[in-house]
Amino acid sequence: MSNPITKDRRHFEDLRVGEVIQLGERKLSKDDIISFAKEFDPLPFHLDEEVAKKSLLGGLASSGWQTAGFSLRMLVDEFLSKVAGMGGLGFDNLKWKRPLMKNDTLTGTITVSSLRRSQSNPEMGIVVLDFDMRNQKDQQVMTLSLTNLVEVRDPSAPIKGDAA
Repeated sequence: MSNPITKDRRHFEDLRVGEVIQLGERKLSKDDIISFAKEFDPLPFHLDEEVAKKSLLGGLASSGWQTAGFSLRMLVDEFLSKVAGMGGLGFDNLKWKRPLMKNDTLTGTITVSSLRRSQSNPEMGIVVLDFDMRNQKDQQVMTLSLTNLVEVRDPSAPIKGDAA
């Protein structure tokens, strides 16, 4: 039975290991950094430019969690809003490689690194997405592997071997 909400979205069967999706870009302003830090990560190098200049970071820097949040928003805009997503299962290997600084532009890609059907719930497919987030200088700022559930178009189809 087809889900009327997701019928026009990409399903598990439409995804391919190795597929790369561009995530667009997002510029970080001083106000973005400070407002996020005030609420979620109130460390001095996220709040005060003068203090930040004297820190290891050398200037006002975004929280790593803000970088992750922007990356998630970009993922939703460019991928999750276009697939028959069923929810997230978690993430592995989050690494903040370098900070995003005031006026940096965040860009990135996700790569479908593995696909497998759920053995216990054949209407679900499990997809692993590898993030490669970069600044405007093409320097890597964050990596992460995210595991999500995606609806299978035809749950009665036989479950084939996993692709990885």
